[in-house]
Amino acid sequence: MPVALASQLREGTKKAHTMAENTGFVSCFLKGVVDKASYRTLVADLWFVYSAMEEEIGKLADHPVVGPIASPELNRRESLEADLTFYFGGDWRQQIRATPGAQEYVARMHQVARECPELLVGHHYTRYIGDLSGGQILKNIAQKAMNLGEHDGLRFYEFDAIDDEKAFKANYRATLDSLPIDQAMADRIVAEANEAFHCNMKMFQELEGNLVAAIGKVLFGFLTRRTRTGSTEAVPA
Repeated sequence: MPVALASQLREGTKKAHTMAENTGFVSCFLKGVVDKASYRTLVADLWFVYSAMEEEIGKLADHPVVGPIASPELNRRESLEADLTFYFGGDWRQQIRATPGAQEYVARMHQVARECPELLVGHHYTRYIGDLSGGQILKNIAQKAMNLGEHDGLRFYEFDAIDDEKAFKANYRATLDSLPIDQAMADRIVAEANEAFHCNMKMFQELEGNLVAAIGKVLFGFLTRRTRTGSTEAVPA
C-alpha cells in the first residue's frame, strides 16, 4: 500500500529546515543583506550539487521509485551556468572550485546513487520543492540587495518550463504519494532529506566568514539574533 510520503517529508524536515534558515548566511539573506562575493560562491557550489544530482537522476529514468519524480523542467544546471557566466565571465569553469561543504554534498549524492538510489528522492524533494516554493521571493531579495537586472545572475530562481507552479507542486506531491515504497523506505527517504538539509547548512556556514568580513561583526550579530521557523513548502502538501 502506498504511503503518504509527501506529508511525511514536509513534517519530517521542519526542524532541519528551521535550522538551515537560521544559519547566519540565510538569516542575513532573508533580511536583504547579501554579499555578492559570498553569493557567487554559493552559486558555484550549487552548480556542483545540481550537476551531481541531475547526472545521477538522469541515469535512473527507468527506476520504479526515482524515475517518476525525474522532471526535466525542474533541472537547474543550465540556469546555474547562465548565472555563473554573469558572475565570473565566460571562463567560469576555470575559476570556480567546490568548497569542502559542497564536495561533501556531492560525494553524498554519488554514494546514495550507488548504494540506495531510492534515497535520491529525499534530495530531489529538499532541493527542488524548496526552490520552487521560495524561488520568487529569494530572487526579489537578491535582485534588490545586489542591484541586479531582472534576470542578471538570477536564472537559478526562474522555472520557465513550468507554467503553473501550484499545479506542478500538487502533481509532484501526488507522485510522491504513489511511489511503490513501504513505510521503512519512507522513513529512510525522510532521514536522507534531513541529511540534505545538513549538507546545505555546511555550505551556508562556510560562507559566513566572507559575509562577516563584508558587513562587520556587529551588524552580522544583530541580523542573526532572532530565530525563525521554516518549512520546505510554503503551503501544506
